[in-house]
Parts: sequence; structure tokens; C-alpha cells
Amino acid sequence: MEFKAKELAQILSGTVEGDAEATVTTFARIETGKPGAISFYANPKYEKYVYESLSTIIIVNRDFVPAQPVQATMLRVDNAYEAVAALLDYVTAQKRSYKRHRGLLSRIRCSAKIGKRVYVGDFAYIGRRSKVGECTKIYEHVYIGDDVQIGHHCIIYPGVRIYSGTVIGNNVILQANCVVGSDGFGFAPTADGSYKKIEHTGNVIIEDNVELGANTTVDRSQMGSTIVRQGVKVDNLCQIAHNVEVGENTVMCAMSGIAGSTKVGKNCVIAGQAGIAGHLNIHDGSKFAAQTGMISNTKQPGQSYMGCPAIPYSEFMRSYAVFRKNGKAGLK
Repeated sequence: MEFKAKELAQILSGTVEGDAEATVTTFARIETGKPGAISFYANPKYEKYVYESLSTIIIVNRDFVPAQPVQATMLRVDNAYEAVAALLDYVTAQKRSYKRHRGLLSRIRCSAKIGKRVYVGDFAYIGRRSKVGECTKIYEHVYIGDDVQIGHHCIIYPGVRIYSGTVIGNNVILQANCVVGSDGFGFAPTADGSYKKIEHTGNVIIEDNVELGANTTVDRSQMGSTIVRQGVKVDNLCQIAHNVEVGENTVMCAMSGIAGSTKVGKNCVIAGQAGIAGHLNIHDGSKFAAQTGMISNTKQPGQSYMGCPAIPYSEFMRSYAVFRKNGKAGLK
């Protein structure tokens, strides 16, 4: 890549403060900036690096007022964090090619329908009656079962397993080794103390603009569908159980999980190692801190929770103050 400050201003709808001809060829974090690199400043904790960084261009918010002289050329935008995300996406799109390719060692069933400019890597398998949309990239060692539907401009990374009947929308990214459509954890106890497997006859529906992280699993439903709504972003090593519905633009961080038949609203945040029990209703905009254990329905939209069992964040912090005070008293 190679961009001048004035070109970046056009791409990001920003304004240049400094040398409009300043040229960058790579990205760098602001604390490790170097000549020829572009960095961004959005978190106040990193303000000192704005003045120390060797980066050629720094993306900043329009309302940023420097306390000291800034050596780098500043590119002012409405939201620096969103701007750098948009720039990274722009650069990646320029590099991405949509060329038809069929690996010689891949296998595509005759009844499968493959769109234009689809890449299929070696050892990939596409099952009977499955459909793949245009400009989708299916990397090596991917398994796609029968009757699967995959939309346009998707990226399916190596080792992904997509079970039969799964429906995937457009612009979906499945990172390496994630599994979509495996049976949920359903077993019926019997009189002799053993367990009988409950067959899962449903499927998984993943809507547009979803990303699932590496080694994440989404289970098929017992009946009906497990649904991941549009815009959901899921980190690595997460579990979405059978019959769950995850609302649009919800975020799940690593090692978090949602148990069966729970409905999560839109724009929720589930932090790392948080767990949500089954058969619950989670309101829109709910937030769960790391290692939170939610075992009951949320009370209202937009509330934050912490602890296990989870309680509202404000209550938890008041309780924690008491815990610390009593703990210190006990040590004396």
C-alpha cells in the first residue's frame, strides 16, 4: 500500500493538518510508530504517544486539541477508531481478488450450484444440492454438507465444518475450524440411569455480515432454527447452543457461551468467559462483564451485569466495597 495524506483525507472524509504530501506505506500502533507508517489516536490513555510517535501520519478525532506540538501530519476525522477500521477494510479490499478457482483435489457434487468467481481450495468438499454465492472464498480442507446455502462475498477459512441444512447470508466470515450446525447437547435420562440421545432435526441460520471466530461452535436446533442475526461478531472459542437466537449487532468475546433456547437481544455485549444459562430472555443492549454468570432473565434494556450469579453492575460494585472493607477488617 502507498497513500498520501491528501488521498487518505478523500477516502476517510477527513482534513489534513500538516503536510498533505506526506506518504505512508504501512500501519503501526501509535506507541511503536515509525517513519512511513500511519497510526491512530482514539484512547486518551495514549495521548503522550501523539507527541512522541515517529509515525508519519496520525489519525485523530476532529475535536482533539493537542497540549504540545505534534511532529506528525494529523488527519482529522469524525471518529478515529471507525476511520482506521474503514481504512483497513479499504486496503484489504484492494488486495482481495475474486477469481474463479477449483482446487484439483477438491470435490464438488454435481447437484451443487457454485456462483461466479468462487474460490474452492484443495481438499474442500461441497455436498449435494448446496449453493454458494458469487465471490465467495472457500479455503482448503473445508467441509460443506448437503443442502447448505452460502451467500455472496463470504470467506470460509481452512478447517471449517458446515453441517447439512445450514443457511448462511452475505458477507459472512467463518474463521478457521469453527463448526456450524453440529448437534446440540441434548440427552434424555432413562430409568436405568443412562442417557438417550435426542436427535436434532433443525438447522442453523446465520444472517448477513456475521463473523464467527476460530474454534467457535453454533449448534443446530432440535426443531426449528438456531439463529445468529445480522451484524453479530463472535470471538474465538465461543459456544452458541441449540435453539438460541442472538440479536443483531451483538458481540461475544472469547470463551463465552449461551445455553440452549435463550434469546439474546440486539446490541448486547458478552465479555470474555461470561456464561448465560438456558431458556432466558436477554433485553436489547444488555452488557455482561468478564466471567459473569447470568442465570435469570434481565430486568430492562441497556443494563450492565457482573458477578456470578449476576447482579446489576452498580449493585455489584457497592457489594464489592463491603467485601473489601470486611476482608481488610478480618486481616487485622
